[in-house]
Amino acid sequence: MNNTRVLLASRPVGMPTRDNWSIETVPAEQPVEGEFLAEVLYISLDPAMRGWVKDAKSYLPPVGIDEVMRAGGVARVIESRNPAFAVGDHVVGTTGVQSHWLSNGKGARKVDPAAAPLPKYLGVLGMPGMTAYFGILDIGAIQEGETVLVSGAAGAVGSLVGQIAKLKGCRVVGIAGGKEKCDYLTGELGFDAAIDYKSESLYPALKAACPKGIDVYFDNVGGETLDAALAMLRFKGRVALCGAISQYNSTEPVRGPQNYLSLLINRGRMEGFIVFDFEKDFPRFARDMSQWLAEGKLQSREHIVKGIETFPDTLLMLFDGRNQGKLVIEV
Repeated sequence: MNNTRVLLASRPVGMPTRDNWSIETVPAEQPVEGEFLAEVLYISLDPAMRGWVKDAKSYLPPVGIDEVMRAGGVARVIESRNPAFAVGDHVVGTTGVQSHWLSNGKGARKVDPAAAPLPKYLGVLGMPGMTAYFGILDIGAIQEGETVLVSGAAGAVGSLVGQIAKLKGCRVVGIAGGKEKCDYLTGELGFDAAIDYKSESLYPALKAACPKGIDVYFDNVGGETLDAALAMLRFKGRVALCGAISQYNSTEPVRGPQNYLSLLINRGRMEGFIVFDFEKDFPRFARDMSQWLAEGKLQSREHIVKGIETFPDTLLMLFDGRNQGKLVIEV
């Protein structure tokens, strides 16, 4: 039995290229006592991957050169010497970008393919769903009637942020790239308004869409968009810092917010977070999101690309906006 895997060959400078990766096929490792071997079925591609390959301090250590690229995935157990996991179990965990995953079970959790399609455990019921849920409810602390602005709104996280805010009685404005994505936000997901940053001047469009200002801004992109949102912040407004995808591939120093004094003037708050901060509350997330999904109150879209060998090119879809929803590789 062989394992096809993607290794980090060199650290990207700017936008990643195919030369930054190597793909090899080696014999799959066999489980010893306490371990299981699983066949990876789906691999999650996320903007955070760009940060994981930087040799810089972060919430996780960087992926090492010639190491399997870090990734979440869904897998099926095919051999087990761990009593907690039986052959045939479906599990979610940090599988890496590879066809077979050897695990001691730490961080792995069982999922039910009968309850939801497996790719959804990497999206609405996985890390993006957790990010949206805790980011808008706990960090953003939204209240009924408030105006919420979401950047990267058509992506895996942003699309869920907006829908959760609507469920809680907020007015929601999304920022996305292109008419198709904006139509998706207002036509299918129920956003109150959408701004196409590719064809509209951002600040005037924000003033038109949010005439009374913004109570909560969920930031996925950073840069100029964060500055524009800060300029629109209302009294006691909040900013949930989730990501800064506009900065990830820049070869220049990261641009910080120029309008940060808006936080002082408006007695606002800007806070970064990662989902691991809320581990004790994961059961609350699972209960609420599963219920909303079952009741049809949440929609999610998965963009599935076949073939592990496509990883170097598929990853770039996150940064050029070609993906429509949660980006997943089907192994």
